[in-house]
Amino acid sequence: MLKKKVYVCCDCGQESAAWLGRCPSCGKYGTMEEFYPATNGIAPNGGLATPISVAANRFSASTLKNISQTSEKRITTGLSELDNVLSGGIVEGSLTLLGGDPGIGKSTLLLQICQNVGSLNHNVLYVSGEESLRQLKLRADRLNVTTDNLQIAAETDLNVIYQIIAAIKPHLLIIDSIQTMTDSQSNSVAGSVSQIRACTHMLMKIAKTQNIAVLVIGHVTKEGTIAGPRVMEHMVDTVLYFEGERRENYRVIRAVKNRFGGTNEIGLFEMGERGLSPVDNPSLYMLSGRPTDTPGSAITCAIEGSRPILAEVQALLIYTTFGTPRRSATGFDYNRAVMLLAVLEKHAGLQLSNCDCYINLAGGIRLAEPALDAAVIVAAASGFRNKPTDPFTVAFGEVGLAGEIRAVSNIDKRIAEAEKMGFKTCVIPKDCLRTIKKTGNTKNPCRILGAANVNELLAAAIL
Repeated sequence: MLKKKVYVCCDCGQESAAWLGRCPSCGKYGTMEEFYPATNGIAPNGGLATPISVAANRFSASTLKNISQTSEKRITTGLSELDNVLSGGIVEGSLTLLGGDPGIGKSTLLLQICQNVGSLNHNVLYVSGEESLRQLKLRADRLNVTTDNLQIAAETDLNVIYQIIAAIKPHLLIIDSIQTMTDSQSNSVAGSVSQIRACTHMLMKIAKTQNIAVLVIGHVTKEGTIAGPRVMEHMVDTVLYFEGERRENYRVIRAVKNRFGGTNEIGLFEMGERGLSPVDNPSLYMLSGRPTDTPGSAITCAIEGSRPILAEVQALLIYTTFGTPRRSATGFDYNRAVMLLAVLEKHAGLQLSNCDCYINLAGGIRLAEPALDAAVIVAAASGFRNKPTDPFTVAFGEVGLAGEIRAVSNIDKRIAEAEKMGFKTCVIPKDCLRTIKKTGNTKNPCRILGAANVNELLAAAIL
């Protein structure tokens, strides 16, 4: 009997009975790959092989009041920033996917987790499909991983790995990486859509049925997304992205999905000779070394998840020698930067159409929040006028096309972070003045100024 064959888009998971050059769902070319779905439990006529009466006896539903409210057990990673991103640690019986660029430090991070978890008398199984045991030993020696509760296997067949899991019974299972794992029951090559989907489904069953915390590494594409079918990210409980430049010391872990906590939480790490070290005060790290009397610099406060972070926005404007001025944005959305420059020219009267403009978020961090608009406006105007901003002033607020400053959320958190870091003035949207809660807990309260439009914002922030 011939197996049923379908074609699946490796980017969005769209299925088709025939091969297509262009995916009808995501519109990308050359992404349709062969996939042989499993037919277990499916009768030849297409219905369930088990009668409905039998299935009804095996399964039942529960009301909400009959479900236990006991909180899930978590395994701390020993890294404060990562535990904060995971809302307290790795949940037992969960499946976590970690993606990042090659060489950014994913394997280094996981070995440090192995050391910390193993020191808490938890058994850890590290399965590598990319490196030999000797290579892992060399990295472990460099990172000073000495725990006796860590066992390492160089294997790619998940059926063999399942037997190892049954013998060891680990509390934490690490797979490096999902693109190298294979299921012997599938006849496709490693890394294909069918293999990744089948392996992810098997790991999810291992996590749920045996109450094992599973942490999986995933490769990323040139666009920065995790390689493989999009359904893989829907199957797992948590999706983490490991960001940063290999030539820089900083690393950022961002949670884009978390069924056991908040999303968009970030953790900041510093890469050193002995591995990754958590940065407990990201605001202090981002503002270290900033100039105080240089034009084109402004401080803002962004909210990532539940954490306020102060960041420096820099702007460099020079007269262009070409017919069309150049626009560049690093760490900030390019299209929004172009829009803000147009607003600045229209409503503040600055002739930016003959200037090249470069926007940069210092520290290499990427932020995408409308509250950063005010700092971009201030930095660009400061650079154009060649006048420095007040070094003790923080500005945040969304800027509209009419030049108005719109309200933003978490205004009290932003002000409290600015006060903690020693800033004296906060320029906020005027509509937020009535929503500020006066707690009186700080010894050095900020002076709060409200700005209704771009001109009031510039008058308050630029010396």
